[in-house]
Amino acid sequence: MYPSPERPEYGVFVERLANALRARGHDVEESVLRSGRRGRIATPVVYAGLLARTLAAARRTKPDVVYAHYLVPPGLIAAVTRRTYAVTAHGGDVRNARASLPIGLLTRVVVRRAGAVICVSEYVRDRLGAPAEVIDCGVDTDRYRPTPRAPGEGPRFLFVGSLTARKNVARLMRAYARLSQGTLTIIGAGPLEADLRAAAPAGVRFTGRRTPEGVLLALREHDVVCLPSLEEPQGQAMLEALACGRPVVATAIGGPPEIVTPACGALVDPYDEEAIAAGMRTAAGLPVPCAAAVRVAEEHALSRQAERIEAVLARAAGIVPA
Repeated sequence: MYPSPERPEYGVFVERLANALRARGHDVEESVLRSGRRGRIATPVVYAGLLARTLAAARRTKPDVVYAHYLVPPGLIAAVTRRTYAVTAHGGDVRNARASLPIGLLTRVVVRRAGAVICVSEYVRDRLGAPAEVIDCGVDTDRYRPTPRAPGEGPRFLFVGSLTARKNVARLMRAYARLSQGTLTIIGAGPLEADLRAAAPAGVRFTGRRTPEGVLLALREHDVVCLPSLEEPQGQAMLEALACGRPVVATAIGGPPEIVTPACGALVDPYDEEAIAAGMRTAAGLPVPCAAAVRVAEEHALSRQAERIEAVLARAAGIVPA
């Protein structure tokens, strides 16, 4: 998960975390695998390249700690460096470990040998089933700030994410159709895009992918952000919406219940279209900007999370603060 020219929005929160650690005075050298099209044969090749770059960087810089995002393969690559390493589990990696015996075995190796394990939510930690710190990557509250409601009629609902089955956009559209009011904007792309466009009711608009700056502009233009995923390990887009003072409709399965309160949004059963519609009505009744949403986001501010992660990495490396 890291931005690339093709996908500038992909994993941008990991890049921002690296920059936040730099801002705290640390030397951070990145060895990253840029997103792009990778087939069954190409994927091992690009990960082999990541392994080679990481080993070379570890030999050259002799880092205090190697910090990997995602358990397998990146955590496994960190382990191969023979340096102290820490790893953050983001959720999809834990799901992979539970679904595949080989990946599960490799995951246990990574976790057992790690100097520190971080999970982005208690939900992810519980599913991993291993001791771990719970720290998400944070939201840049200097970039994502509350703004007044944009002029115009509403409610204006917004979805941001990949157009996959897990993101549950089809049910969201059908729930929106039950409201008979407002608009729904879909930002993102993915394998279900053609089918979703064909099934979209009146009032739904698709924009395709947007840059992080484009998403920020959309957050300011809309009233409620809807993320009723079938499962959401943590919910980065949700944090960004809250930081902008926008109420959210979020899935009750995963990390959102650890963050969302009735004062800043609605938690919904993602399999129940009427529940999603009811959550949309409830969230649309909350103020914009929503002060409660901003307060929740501030608890997950990037600067605060970077400080917490810094402490975990220092302990893993055996560094005593001055």
